[in-house]
Amino acid sequence: MCRNIRVLHNFDPPTNDDEVREAALQFVRKVSGSTHPSRANTEAFERAIDEIAEATRRLLDGLVTNAPPKSRELEAVKGRERHEKRMEREVRIRTATA
Repeated sequence: MCRNIRVLHNFDPPTNDDEVREAALQFVRKVSGSTHPSRANTEAFERAIDEIAEATRRLLDGLVTNAPPKSRELEAVKGRERHEKRMEREVRIRTATA
């Protein structure tokens, strides 16, 4: 999965519409291969973002879980730890082949 698209389900406080739209934007960017569409494609790009955000909101609103809500701060720490491990692995790989 694209590392820029984050899990949005089961957080306290709940995921807001801005976070849903940001995830939709990242998805459309990834699928289209473009971070900034041309003028000719702007309408289709924006429409896709809106439709994906709506579908994502419906999905999140329909999901149920018995798990306790996750903490955004704790998840951010875990993400930084994963990033550090990836970077350490990269350094080991690059220095081993040098």
